[in-house]
Amino acid sequence: MEQTCGWAGSDILKKYHDEEWGVPVHDDQKLFEALILDGAQAGLSWETILKKREGYRLAFDNFDPSIVAQYDDAKAEELRQDVGIVRNRQKIASAIKNAKAFLEVQREFGSFDAYLWSFVDGQPIVNSWTSDDQIPATSDASETLSKDLKSRGFNFVGPTIIYAAMQALGMVNDHLVTCIRYSQVADGER
Repeated sequence: MEQTCGWAGSDILKKYHDEEWGVPVHDDQKLFEALILDGAQAGLSWETILKKREGYRLAFDNFDPSIVAQYDDAKAEELRQDVGIVRNRQKIASAIKNAKAFLEVQREFGSFDAYLWSFVDGQPIVNSWTSDDQIPATSDASETLSKDLKSRGFNFVGPTIIYAAMQALGMVNDHLVTCIRYSQVADGER
């Protein structure tokens, strides 16, 4: 029987684990989506956010940062009434604020991808964990990236949230070495 990482216990988590988690992402719109969803997840389970992901895509114009950056108070209030997303006032305001900061980073670096991946020298960090309890909640790279993002006006980007994003976006391969996806992701398979 093929093993997967211990956290992928439900059908939705297993599908996410098997198809997305840890695969390097370089598309700016998908990077923006991850940033918003990981911020929304603070204090909640990732499974909750995955169940609401389609609702987020609809509510946030498919995570187009140039559109989200233009949201006004009326749109923010509309989002607070949307049962398809987490209706937390601070998290909604954060998504709009982060869209504006995201666009600034794109202007400065040419792409958010170039900026983000520079924190790992353009290559995934490949770890060799044998059990879930070895996987850290933060790293030096997530601490540094978090601090830099905050200095650029982002919020809901603490080092734990950023480490989770780095794992999801393939900047860090934290699949257990016993997981079938560990070598697949390390070998560049999707």
